Amino acid sequence: MKILAISCSPRKEGNTATLLAEALKGAQQEGAEVELYSLSGKTIKPCDGCRTCNETGQCHIKDDMQELYQKLLEADGIIFGTPVYFYNMASQAKAIIDRMIVTNHPDMSLANKVGGIVAVAGSFGLASAVKDLYFYIISRHMLPANYVAAYASPPGDVIKLKKCMRAAFDLGRQMVALAAKKFEYPAEFMKPSIAYGTHTK
Repeated sequence: MKILAISCSPRKEGNTATLLAEALKGAQQEGAEVELYSLSGKTIKPCDGCRTCNETGQCHIKDDMQELYQKLLEADGIIFGTPVYFYNMASQAKAIIDRMIVTNHPDMSLANKVGGIVAVAGSFGLASAVKDLYFYIISRHMLPANYVAAYASPPGDVIKLKKCMRAAFDLGRQMVALAAKKFEYPAEFMKPSIAYGTHTK
């Protein structure tokens, strides 16, 4: 079993990465193979809306997202981690979500994987970031795990939050426990849907 944590922070060793690393310690304790993938220093270009990936299962944009696609497919559980900038997830997090429209293709599906969330803010915006990431997890037919949300500012600040660090550790353990359940979304509802019944004629 493999648990992948994606740090969508431009800081390689900021509070988001610290909490994700703690979650992976919890997952590792339960016997999982773990990996922390940082977007810091990576090149993730924006989606250009061509939509050819829906047919081919491949994104034509060649950048570091190609490496991340493979890691996403190999993982049994994925923890999305983001700092909050201007009251929502960081632009790096939104960029990978937009580029993961390729997961509409059956060969690239994230269905039945477990999804967890870590978010860190200095002020407002935690609820918005967690809500939007949860919506992404659910729309991909993944099994939602818990979330960890922290108020912290300077790098390393989150280490002082003992209960928060424990919650991150337990999130990792929970990811493994949920992945072990071998959840399967009902096949008849697996087709990607854009607006869940709100289409007009």
